[in-house]
Amino acid sequence: MTRLVLNHDTYEAVLREVVPGARRFVWILTADIKDLFVESEGGRFIPFLEVLAGKLRDGVEVRLIHAKEPGPRFREEFDRFPEFLQSDAFDRLLCPRMHMKCVIADGRLAYVGSANLTGAGLGAKSEHRRNFEAGMVTDDPVMIRDLMAFLDDFYTGSLCATCQRKELCPNPLA
Repeated sequence: MTRLVLNHDTYEAVLREVVPGARRFVWILTADIKDLFVESEGGRFIPFLEVLAGKLRDGVEVRLIHAKEPGPRFREEFDRFPEFLQSDAFDRLLCPRMHMKCVIADGRLAYVGSANLTGAGLGAKSEHRRNFEAGMVTDDPVMIRDLMAFLDDFYTGSLCATCQRKELCPNPLA
């Protein structure tokens, strides 16, 4: 089934369904990345990085791919969680051409849409302070297989060979 998600439904779909449902791996791709807070089970708001660190502690592999270096608040939060530096199950890549926004859990559920990994895009902000977002969540195995194949080509550096923006890339994959 594939369904449309709009605005706050994006938060619910991605941060309450796709990411929490990951048991083996979660891939997150975004153009922009900022500190992002989500509501925890106890009703308090926690950094999304805390959620990802918990996934790593649970043995879930995490790929985080984004287009530019995050700001100082994100980096401060990132540094609070040693899992990101100590876990072999975590990989963070930077690609200045990355403009996709998608989240894939276990190769069985995926979000593809407009929302960046930011408070205004995915975070727990009021409806009057959020971006207007549209996307889709799918469990269609063919769609997810094709998306993952494309992302694997990217991840292994296959697309670097023909990239004409290498002068902007801090760390080419190939």
